[in-house]
Amino acid sequence: MKIKIVSSKEEIETLKSSDKIVHLAFRPSNKDIFNIISSCPGLKAIHIPGSYKKTLSGSVLMLLSMQSIELLEGDVWGHRKDLNEFFEVSKESLNLINDLKARNTPANDIISLVTLNSKISTDLARFIVDAKSD
Repeated sequence: MKIKIVSSKEEIETLKSSDKIVHLAFRPSNKDIFNIISSCPGLKAIHIPGSYKKTLSGSVLMLLSMQSIELLEGDVWGHRKDLNEFFEVSKESLNLINDLKARNTPANDIISLVTLNSKISTDLARFIVDAKSD
């Protein structure tokens, strides 16, 4: 699972219509969120640091809800954008989720184990677990 990293407002133009999850490494304005949604019609989630999430307006939250786009809180620890424009959830983490789901492990237990053993946030782990359920 790949997450497109967007470090600045100018990089919104580089988004492709096929991008499904976007991590914002800058504090977005309402216009930035609207431009991201317009650029990525199949967008499933926006991943954003908690301090930035707190500054989003109610109208943006409503727009995301109406578009069925999840707002995930968290960071992409240890990622170097100069080496790769995407953060990739490791195959090990995805395999762990699949193995635990096959054993009928409760979702909350899976999320706890994945966040302990990887560098992904609780919200992102929950999103992946739920996506694998569909």
